[in-house]
Amino acid sequence: MTTTPEHDARIASMTFGSVYPHYVNKVESKGRTKEELHEVIAWLTGFEVAQLGKLVEEQATFETFFRKAKLNPNAHLITGTICGYRIEEIENPLTRQVRYLDKLVDELAKGRKMEKILRGA
Repeated sequence: MTTTPEHDARIASMTFGSVYPHYVNKVESKGRTKEELHEVIAWLTGFEVAQLGKLVEEQATFETFFRKAKLNPNAHLITGTICGYRIEEIENPLTRQVRYLDKLVDELAKGRKMEKILRGA
């Protein structure tokens, strides 16, 4: 399933800080912790907690967020469907990276074991 240019532009211009509280609420409402969320984000992006805080403070867009990230070499192992899109079929690299993050947060909230979420870290 391909995304539209409008969809990709909307994803790129969203700020990480506008979505981050939703990630926190999603995982905490399912009994997981903010620390586990940070571990998942760090695995995917290389960002530590202080860096995340700075990105939120700067109102970094997802485009900036992933440009500054050091994407995990195993990120391509994140597959499946999220938000109606099959991740491995998303052509736009930035949109695919954002969906990687969404998928990891979703797996965390669903109670998947950390070693499975982190794809053999």
